[in-house]
Amino acid sequence: MRRIVIDCDPGIDDALAITLAHGSPELEILGITTVGGNVSLEKTTANALKLREFLGFPEVPVVPGSPGALLRSRVDAADVHGDSGLGDTRLPPATLPPSDGHAVDFIIETLAAHPGEVTLVGIGPLTNVALAVRKEPRVTEWAREFVILGGSYTRGNFTPAAEFNIAADPEAAAIVFTAGWTVTMIGLDVSRSALATGAVVDRMRAMGRLGADLLVPCAEFYGMVTADDGPAVHDVCAIAYLIDPTLIEIQPAVVEVETVGRFTSGMTVVDFDLGDRAPNALVGTSIDVPRFWELTLSAYDQVARQCEGVVALESCQEAVVEGR
Repeated sequence: MRRIVIDCDPGIDDALAITLAHGSPELEILGITTVGGNVSLEKTTANALKLREFLGFPEVPVVPGSPGALLRSRVDAADVHGDSGLGDTRLPPATLPPSDGHAVDFIIETLAAHPGEVTLVGIGPLTNVALAVRKEPRVTEWAREFVILGGSYTRGNFTPAAEFNIAADPEAAAIVFTAGWTVTMIGLDVSRSALATGAVVDRMRAMGRLGADLLVPCAEFYGMVTADDGPAVHDVCAIAYLIDPTLIEIQPAVVEVETVGRFTSGMTVVDFDLGDRAPNALVGTSIDVPRFWELTLSAYDQVARQCEGVVALESCQEAVVEGR
């Protein structure tokens, strides 16, 4: 079993990624840290707390972190994810609070406590991770692996040059890529192929409460779903890679992050022609889409059964209280 810490900014695709992680017996979530990104830190943290209770892992710490970028004004993607960050989902408010402390310290302390055992996965802006690296450089040695959903070696989605997670804090991304570890970069070149088509959404629709309240609203909020097209579920790809690395082809590369370009700020400049240089990244280049969806939907099935069990238990408890 791979032990992971998820640094995220939920976010529709973050929600789908967290659901996959929870539903996979190959992964153990040690903690979720939040960062401002798709929406404000207050909302990303509230969304992580809602997901934790709705999906049923209340013992996992949720620790808030950085509200915005290191040096820049905060940007968001509320136009994509909705004002709340979770589109049209129907999740009840959380009853449990976040953990005390700061995400940066949680990342450092968790990796220090389990050196070589914990994979850190970043599926939001990399501000928390950059601050952790700066505060305690040994996190790069303690992490088993560092995997991100971010970047692209072709085109961006926030600007023509830059993917959102990198563009939201290019300076943080630059720190992370030059920190001395190998970053596994699952970018848009991979995730744009992972589309929630009509057939996928039909599978989700059959998953009871989980499908109706979370999965289908997430998949359908982005835009029109057709037989051959649908929204890309970007962040889910990074979690799927942790479960089965053979799903995604990767190549070693040197990656640098543009921080000063007028039109290219946030661009990940990827060079696969290494020459005598050592790579600082492993970059995803393609994904086996049918296997990806089979893995993901199978995990969602497991979570759906758990959710239905919770509903049945709650109904029984209500009946006892009411004397039925």
